[in-house]
Amino acid sequence: MEFLINFFTDYGYFAVLFVLIICGFGAPIPEDITLVSGGVISGLGYTDPHIMVLVSMLGVLIGDSTMYWLGRIYGVKILRFRPVRKILTLKRLKMVRTQFDKYGNRVLFTARFLPGLRAPIYMVSGITRRVSFLRFVLIDFFAAIISVPIWVYLGHFGASNLDWLHAQIKKGQIAIYIIIAALVLFLFWKWKKSKKQNTASD
Repeated sequence: MEFLINFFTDYGYFAVLFVLIICGFGAPIPEDITLVSGGVISGLGYTDPHIMVLVSMLGVLIGDSTMYWLGRIYGVKILRFRPVRKILTLKRLKMVRTQFDKYGNRVLFTARFLPGLRAPIYMVSGITRRVSFLRFVLIDFFAAIISVPIWVYLGHFGASNLDWLHAQIKKGQIAIYIIIAALVLFLFWKWKKSKKQNTASD
């Protein structure tokens, strides 16, 4: 995080925008740490926190939309590109497609809170063409408007105490993992329930 803070301090909004866009491409940079770091430089007086939220939202949406359009334009052929195969394996493609068939738009909304699966899910949404770009952006926006301001303002208010900030980030990440685990268990329970109902009807 310290490296990102120094980088953002030197280059401001454009640096935050750039890093968030490459995060959307699946780069191994935690998006939450990037957002918090953007908030920190606002707390230190280098940028305005409200503008930082807007810039962060823009970076997130551009990065996510790029993954959608890569999938939509190239389709399954995109798996021929070696960098893409590291993000989206054939196994992941089949798994995400199955989830789309079952849960539709809810998968897209949930993806924003799933580090590591976010980029593959967005790419598959483009490959399958089950979701129009307008709907994709709207769903992504409503998910991002929850997470992005939280991380940015957390960094802003914790800029003067990085030890406290690190502790809050860990708590936030743990809370996200708990929510994800609960969601996975819920989806598994629904799948088992529907399977039993189908078996009974047969």
